[in-house]
Amino acid sequence: MDIANKKPFLTVKDHSVSKEIFELYLDEDLDMLITHPQPSLATLGRYYESEDYISHTDNKRSLFEKAYHFVKGIALKNKLDLIHSLQPSKGSILDIGAGTGDFLATAQKNGWQTTAIEPSEKAKEIATQKGVVFVKDIASLASHSMDVITMWHVLEHVPDLEQQIKELKRVLKPNGTVVIAVPNFKSFDAKHYQSFWAAYDVPIHFWHFSKTAIQKLFGKHQMELHKIVPMKFDSFYVSLLSEKYQTGKMNYLKAFFIGLQSNWRAKRNEEYSSLIYVLKNK
Repeated sequence: MDIANKKPFLTVKDHSVSKEIFELYLDEDLDMLITHPQPSLATLGRYYESEDYISHTDNKRSLFEKAYHFVKGIALKNKLDLIHSLQPSKGSILDIGAGTGDFLATAQKNGWQTTAIEPSEKAKEIATQKGVVFVKDIASLASHSMDVITMWHVLEHVPDLEQQIKELKRVLKPNGTVVIAVPNFKSFDAKHYQSFWAAYDVPIHFWHFSKTAIQKLFGKHQMELHKIVPMKFDSFYVSLLSEKYQTGKMNYLKAFFIGLQSNWRAKRNEEYSSLIYVLKNK
């Protein structure tokens, strides 16, 4: 996506790895932010080499990691409950960016036919030990073959956004469901931390979405926004990392307060730190 005619929005640092500076540009039509410059596929991998990026490991070394995996266990149940509410008759599910495979391992135990895509070889090794089966990429899958496709905090990492949405449409069955979870730059915690907001996560987050952006991007491909579900734990996790980037320390109490305040304000405007978008194929 070109940044021509886009408005400068915020200057942000890669706090995790490179310490390089990036710009966020606002696409006013889509109400979406674009990271600039975006790394090439050849250089992208090095920006993931951070201890803060814990979704590719099962480590429980620190209090932060233990808390993350405890909350992840609760979130897994909530995710599967959401899928069951959307698709009571269990069928086929594709998880793109499956990480260490916990979501699909849980889905398998509950009777789903599962398929995974994950670029990280390290994460795939861990997931394979849990019985998760991988395919190379979405292009290798048959058209109209999946009842449900999930992307839990993955769409923001995809370099070619338009092509990805086209492929989701192609692989999804008629009346199938796409479930997308992404950070929300309109949340209170994003506005509070500004350039230190951890969910900007430049440059591995290419895009930063609003409700309007998701509705317009998927609407172009005849996928209708059916439901929006808050991810209330994310405000606390993101605030902890944001405190670390801003002050050099986690500041657990302050992060908890900011996360709580973000969720409280979102009760009125529905702008939670992260949102799950449920989209139905027309």
